[in-house]
Amino acid sequence: MQRDLIGYGDDYPKIRWPDDSRVALNIVLAYEEGAEMCIGDGDPTGERVGEFTYPSMDNQTRDLGIESTFEYGSRVGARRMLRLLDAYGFKCTVLACGRAMERNPVLARSFTAAGHEVAGHGYRWEDHFRMGIDEEREVIRKTVQAIQETSGERPVGWYCRYSPSENTRPLLVEEGGFLYDSDSYADELPYWVRVNGKKHLVVPYQLDCSDAKFFRGQGWSNGGQFWEYLRDSVNLCLKEGKTEPKMLSVGFHGRIIGRPGRASALERFLEFCQATPGIWVARRDEIARWWYEHYP
Repeated sequence: MQRDLIGYGDDYPKIRWPDDSRVALNIVLAYEEGAEMCIGDGDPTGERVGEFTYPSMDNQTRDLGIESTFEYGSRVGARRMLRLLDAYGFKCTVLACGRAMERNPVLARSFTAAGHEVAGHGYRWEDHFRMGIDEEREVIRKTVQAIQETSGERPVGWYCRYSPSENTRPLLVEEGGFLYDSDSYADELPYWVRVNGKKHLVVPYQLDCSDAKFFRGQGWSNGGQFWEYLRDSVNLCLKEGKTEPKMLSVGFHGRIIGRPGRASALERFLEFCQATPGIWVARRDEIARWWYEHYP
């Protein structure tokens, strides 16, 4: 893989979003609950990324606390977020792990029944950059099958946990059913790449506008800080969008944003987006299809 540090450079594209919107805003729900590493499920180690961790807990001991916080995301948090989205009439992209969908098929059907996009997020919530090519090919196949069987729709987008391998994008192109992947943080607009002689669309993601920063003192200590950061991010994109429309992703997790004190920040943000002109709230596949149609 060759690195591109120039991107659009001085030839920034003159694009138009639907209704001359100044920013395309994609709301993401990462649905991973039940796909994390879990000794209770027979894995050799447990998940150590969570709401809290015990310093004395090792990776070989079953952590019922972390397990139950993931269960909260599936049982309560994701549904709270879906209710808020429905109340404001917005659709999101669900980055879903195949195994998580298999373990909660009722919620899986709720995603598509409400009009949300379900994109692939791996079969397990695991590191793709550690996989060999044959293992990763099989993981992609299993993920597509799991999402299609549980939600009723096949995924057309893909996003790994944290980082892809060098084989991820070629394997997605080889599979043939993906419109885009989001395994890049390199830009604020979609962009084309060539993979094994074929055109492939990258719809980049952002990690700064994420509720994950509530964990481990990374950024937010209360909902107000998070809401202000999201508002300020959108406002700058709206200002720049007078001449250079952009795309912005905001990421949520049921086990994080679903807590009442944090969900209130999400509600304030959705209310702000509904009341502010110039924002196109769109699913990632809608953004990808717009790019295919207007900027091939």
